[in-house]
Amino acid sequence: MHEDITGIILAGGRATRMGGEDKGLVQVAGIPLYKHVLTRLRPQVGPMAISANRNQARYQESGLPTIGDLTPDFPGPLAGILAGLRYATTEWVVFVPCDVPDFPTTLVEQLWQQKGRSLAAYASDGERAHPTLALLHTSLAPKLASYLARGDRKLMLFLDAAGAHQVPFTGQQAAFHNLNTREDCQRWLQEKGFPHE
Repeated sequence: MHEDITGIILAGGRATRMGGEDKGLVQVAGIPLYKHVLTRLRPQVGPMAISANRNQARYQESGLPTIGDLTPDFPGPLAGILAGLRYATTEWVVFVPCDVPDFPTTLVEQLWQQKGRSLAAYASDGERAHPTLALLHTSLAPKLASYLARGDRKLMLFLDAAGAHQVPFTGQQAAFHNLNTREDCQRWLQEKGFPHE
């Protein structure tokens, strides 16, 4: 457990493939999806918060602070990341999306150990990059704010510009599957052996 790293769950997306429903609040085995992520993240970090632009009162039922984007136009995960960097009182912040319930239990430890001298690190499954599972130093906030102010939105481009280190979790592709649709949720439940909803 890294008490000195803040964990932020990114739940600010529009969830168009979930019919516009707030993805983090979709019930999976009778539990909101974001809570599956929360359970997995909690043992890995110290302070925690949720980045969400809708239904903030429902997210606050978790007992965690809920922070909204500083810009109101949903410019992708970077706006939630910026809000998280500005919110955190720790030097380092780790971000995970609300729809990847099986991310590695060693995520934070591996990002921390393998970041080298970089101010940012993000996960890869050995085949694909997963930039929304990332560890960033709060000193990157001004650089990210100016990146967004220029109208740039691509998370991977920002991480590259920040000199982020890619950390491979080879052979763990399934750990990074995100649940985008109700069918994805049902498949995940079957794989986990949950009873049918």
